[in-house]
Amino acid sequence: MRDRSKGKYWCVVLVLLTLVWKSINGEDPYRFFTWNITYGDIFPLGVKQQGILINGQFPGPNIESVTNDNVIVNIINNLDEPFLISWNGIQQRRNSWQDGVYGTNCPIPPGQNFTYILQFKDQIGSFFYFPSLAFHKAAGGFGGITISSRPMIPVPFPAPAGDFTILSGDWFIQNHTDLKAVLDGGHGLPFPAGLLINGCATNISSFTVDQGKTYRFRLSNVGLTTSINFRIKGHKMLLVETEGTHTLQNTYSSLDIHLGQSYSVLVTADQPCQDYYIVVSTCFTSQILTTTSILHYSNSTKNVTGPPSDGPPTEIEWSLNQALSLRQNLTASGPRPNPQGSYHYGRVNITRTIKLANSAPIINGKQRYAVNGVSFIPADTPLKLADYFNISGVFNLGNIPDNPGGGWNYLRTSVMAADFRGFAEVVFENSGDTLQSWHIDGHFFFVVGMGRWQWSVSSRSSYNLRDAITRCTVQVYPRSWTSVYMPLDNVGMWNIRSENWARQYLGQQFYLRVYSAAHSWRDEYPIPKNALLCGQALGRQLDRY
Repeated sequence: MRDRSKGKYWCVVLVLLTLVWKSINGEDPYRFFTWNITYGDIFPLGVKQQGILINGQFPGPNIESVTNDNVIVNIINNLDEPFLISWNGIQQRRNSWQDGVYGTNCPIPPGQNFTYILQFKDQIGSFFYFPSLAFHKAAGGFGGITISSRPMIPVPFPAPAGDFTILSGDWFIQNHTDLKAVLDGGHGLPFPAGLLINGCATNISSFTVDQGKTYRFRLSNVGLTTSINFRIKGHKMLLVETEGTHTLQNTYSSLDIHLGQSYSVLVTADQPCQDYYIVVSTCFTSQILTTTSILHYSNSTKNVTGPPSDGPPTEIEWSLNQALSLRQNLTASGPRPNPQGSYHYGRVNITRTIKLANSAPIINGKQRYAVNGVSFIPADTPLKLADYFNISGVFNLGNIPDNPGGGWNYLRTSVMAADFRGFAEVVFENSGDTLQSWHIDGHFFFVVGMGRWQWSVSSRSSYNLRDAITRCTVQVYPRSWTSVYMPLDNVGMWNIRSENWARQYLGQQFYLRVYSAAHSWRDEYPIPKNALLCGQALGRQLDRY
């Protein structure tokens, strides 16, 4: 599929073949999307900018799906530069070929297309997609993903009267190319110009509810640099899901959402009939940015009045205590009928402890960011392709250590080796003054502990080994640590990254190669026949299957 006409032809062939196969084998349903990626003028903060649109939309369209659905997304790149989309929190079971980051995929060239073939295998919940190359995330191109439970699987709360997706985060008035140039020059980003709610500034968006009914709000922080706090004036929020896990249903007046994280809350319209502020503000910033939307009661005759509700205390301890209150609902079913608490992670033997420390070194006179002293630089060939074709010199396994050292900082294409079916303890250490947010592709993990200051072996005595929340993105507070347990149960090449996009762009990321010596389709799917090839993989022959 190297040009538009061929891409459309093969897309039609793919549709016909999958429909025939589905009718014969009773496969899970297929959902087909065609997305045209273009530039367009947007005015999110009243200033004209060049945005990235999907089918003319900013933000992009939501993906509505059900557990185990096969989701086919044909991306047509009409930008003047290469483009990729990644799927934040979608595990891509046995299939890192579809992850959509440069370590696994060649970019889609201008004027060409690529068809992602995804399966939302054994997942439920709220997630989002975003563009992963060249600081494109600062220009838009993101949207929500909803994965509903299959009809036969019980959900631990009554069906809500409506379902709303809210994508919020910080925004800059500079175009993404200008922001990228700032970083390439070795400088830090300016302070964000504002916050957006679904691509809109203050009070432009609204959500209509009927008095007395309960609604589900799916909340994601799609920003670049800043944690946010979400609240609805006069209303409580019942937390029910965190990145695919049903939670204990605690009630909150406000909720901190760190970079890359997603939550679901239930809100009951139980207040007098009028309009109310939906408020988003920044956390832990020298200047507090705030934006608002409207919760509109359908029979309201009164507009919002007074100021938006105040945010929570700005102390780290308040947010840390809220994070520690998140617990998994052990009596609820997950994507399968069995209770999700039946996996006794606290009884599994740890096969490896990995400690990851973030730093902000100056290397070659420019600001960089690093993990365990290694600042990542992209190779000329996606790492997954180099591994598949056994291309030497692209990366070396083990060139990032399992523990932080006190020596020099280096520029490297860092890849850490891991054995399939291991069970890792990963400790994120943050000695800096700014909050960190970390994401691991291809996996979920149990957040077993958080604490102030430095982690030690004795910190394990405070671990939650019963009902820790599972997720794919976790925060590490300033001068603090966060510890997670992670089953290494997904073969592939997986990105571990800072969700602070300036830090990610300037090297605070690496790849985890989860390896199975069996080379079996039971462990990993073969390379797709439509895989794009680039770099040193260009012109090589793909296996047929």
